[in-house]
Amino acid sequence: MFRFGLPFGQDRLIPIWVATLAVQQKSRVVRFQSAAQILDFFRLSKDGRHYRRIVQGFQRVFAATIFFGTDDQPDAYHVADSARFHFFDRIHLWFHDHDQSTPANDAAKNTITLSEAFYREIDAHRIPVEREVLAALANAPGLLDFYIWIVWKSWTLNGQLTYIPILSPGGLSDQLGSKNYSVGRTFCPVLSKWIRHVKALWPECPVDFSQDRQFLMVRSSRKHPAINPQRPVIPAIGRTL
Repeated sequence: MFRFGLPFGQDRLIPIWVATLAVQQKSRVVRFQSAAQILDFFRLSKDGRHYRRIVQGFQRVFAATIFFGTDDQPDAYHVADSARFHFFDRIHLWFHDHDQSTPANDAAKNTITLSEAFYREIDAHRIPVEREVLAALANAPGLLDFYIWIVWKSWTLNGQLTYIPILSPGGLSDQLGSKNYSVGRTFCPVLSKWIRHVKALWPECPVDFSQDRQFLMVRSSRKHPAINPQRPVIPAIGRTL
């Protein structure tokens, strides 16, 4: 991890893309011809800067381990309950310093082995994420996280309306994982902007503020999923969001 640094920004596109390949190929071991394919998928420029950024991102994501846990002291006992998670077990990738070509023989194909936990999760809980929206939000990491969260949350509901606290412990600000979101005067205006942008890309997005603006109301998206084959290509959104 220290050699490659922590994943950040567009690195989040890599597990999204690899998860898509795993679903399509129906395998925990995914194969592809070139790292440049991810640039095509997200409609990113296939220049040297973007290519090197993706190459380095694969290394950061592979090296990263995410830790979850609690540290409680019930009844005078100290209890530590922890778990760890990683995306990939193994990567075998061909990179070229000067171009994006890959050797033609099958033995040289790029190969990624997903961790058992990651593959099991995406195989058991598939969500209909719109590729064109992902491409449009590729340069807006916070907004991309929010969009994927909405798709996941609304798709898992079965008809009922759910109220998600915005700033309470365990609420939306915690789930999006940034300390910068913990202050209401900072997060709530950003959240309002995000909702407007997501609804511009997905008009049927089933999310609204509660009347007191303390909760996010989420309805089921089963009747109006995020994927729309008839939707035209969506222009990209800048990194200022």
